Amino acid sequence: MRNLAITALLASGLACAQPNQNAASTEVHALKVRGGIYMLVGAGGNITVSVTSGGVVLVDAGLAQMSDKVMAEIKKITDQPVRYIINTHVHADHTGGNEKIAAAGDTLAGGNFAGTLTDASAGAAIFAHESVFNRMSAPPAAGQAAIPFRALPTDTYHSGEMRLSGLFHGEPIRIIHQPSAHTDGDSIVVFTRTDVISTGDLFTTTGYPIVDLQRGGSIQGIVSGLNRLLDLALPEFRSEGGTMIIPGHGRLCDMADVAYYRDMVTIVRDRVADMIKKDMTLEQVKAAQPTLDYDPRYGNPDRFIEGVYRSLNRGR
Repeated sequence: MRNLAITALLASGLACAQPNQNAASTEVHALKVRGGIYMLVGAGGNITVSVTSGGVVLVDAGLAQMSDKVMAEIKKITDQPVRYIINTHVHADHTGGNEKIAAAGDTLAGGNFAGTLTDASAGAAIFAHESVFNRMSAPPAAGQAAIPFRALPTDTYHSGEMRLSGLFHGEPIRIIHQPSAHTDGDSIVVFTRTDVISTGDLFTTTGYPIVDLQRGGSIQGIVSGLNRLLDLALPEFRSEGGTMIIPGHGRLCDMADVAYYRDMVTIVRDRVADMIKKDMTLEQVKAAQPTLDYDPRYGNPDRFIEGVYRSLNRGR
């Protein structure tokens, strides 16, 4: 029964990465990782739920239309309120639920403030790199709606790392910026005591990486970010077990899964770089199939190849 349950969870994680997913018919499920940490799948991007006696911290918030289902699933785990949401990057399948989920939560206050910030209608705090705030608060493109003010990050950081002490939540948390990777605002979130890492879309198991050039991403930054994940993780034996890694989409992983993915990304990058040195056009590179041996596992490579090609071709 346990294997069947896990299979169902992984299938939901795979479905949430597909662009034509019908969110209304998709269920959200929780998989316990270790300690008080759970992985929610089916809400868009994976959501990390960390529960202690001090409340709940979420890493990402899923799609806006999945917020009710996300909150219902959290209620099955704990009666504690959501205190903090950490956004790993700007995309709507990770930030869309900010407004509704934050409004339903409350933030612990310090100093001389009595009670919680629900008294001031503040809701849960939302942490992100400042690039996420800048992009979410920028004027929308023609034909697009502005992002609601209540969905914007309430606290940002601009240096290499933001640290939340155990006083915030009962566990020290590191929020580490990975520059110019999937986007320019990527954060890696490390739960130091429980030894769990949430990666956002820097690392997924359901397809090739997306190099979001429009939002400051680069293939070199993705490779650097994957190497950083390997530096942060500790295996239990050789490269297996140890640190649990929650990807932006897909199944629960460990260090070995990241290493395999890093190797794939690095190999494809180097193949495309060699073709660029030979002055091959994008169409010629795609025709040469530099991802052929990985396509059965990761699917259609066109967007990935184009992202790698254009990223490496910048400034040429």
